[in-house]
Amino acid sequence: MQSLIEFLGQNHVILFLLLFARLSGLFAFFPFFSHMRIPMSVKTAMVLFMAVFLFPQATLPNIDFSVGAIALAIVSEIMLGFIAGIFLLIVFAILQMAGMQVSFIMGFTMASVMDPQSGTSMPIISTFFTLVALVVMLAFNGHHMMIMFIVESLKILPLGDFYPNHGIWDYLVHAVSNMFIFGFILSFPIVGLSLLADIVFGMLMKTMPQFNLLVVGFPIKIMVALIVLIAVLTSIMLIFKREFLEAIEKLTILFI
Repeated sequence: MQSLIEFLGQNHVILFLLLFARLSGLFAFFPFFSHMRIPMSVKTAMVLFMAVFLFPQATLPNIDFSVGAIALAIVSEIMLGFIAGIFLLIVFAILQMAGMQVSFIMGFTMASVMDPQSGTSMPIISTFFTLVALVVMLAFNGHHMMIMFIVESLKILPLGDFYPNHGIWDYLVHAVSNMFIFGFILSFPIVGLSLLADIVFGMLMKTMPQFNLLVVGFPIKIMVALIVLIAVLTSIMLIFKREFLEAIEKLTILFI
């Protein structure tokens, strides 16, 4: 009984609280773990299980055990999860940007569906890219890498000791600018061939005025875009894998 009282002392309670806050922030913003289709009760159970499992590896931070200091430490842990989640969500945003451009070219802009990961309305091609990317991420064990990052963060970064440095903001600015560039690069094969099809249809309408673009042109354009999409989908997912692994490596900036 005495050992149980000592285990439930102030130091251990604060340590578990900060560890639970770090895991909550990471699981709330990491891709796949933050999926809207996963019930909140399941997410909470996962965080609680991970907190109990990783509790022996956590160390007590060197802070003043006052209400203000503990509150700042909790905010620091939530900020760590938020920024780490942004690092990886930018990679998925590249696919969403490419999907928006492809949907616009194919005429699927109005065909929006609910994205199960973010819970927002997205073009159907963007949602398709996101779902395929999640499957690819699970195939190369991207979720295991995120869990390993959580474990390594306990060894390198003390609880409540995170503070965003200039390297984080520099990387985020660079990643956001690359998001638009890579989004255009991934959609360029489909966009380029669709523009070429528009030129061909324009020439046909000049030579054959009876050619009905709305009846014949749009189905052909969608068919060509789907064929090209199937042909380049593997390459798109390989680029996604490369960018995701690079983002995982860049997470070490958070420990500097």
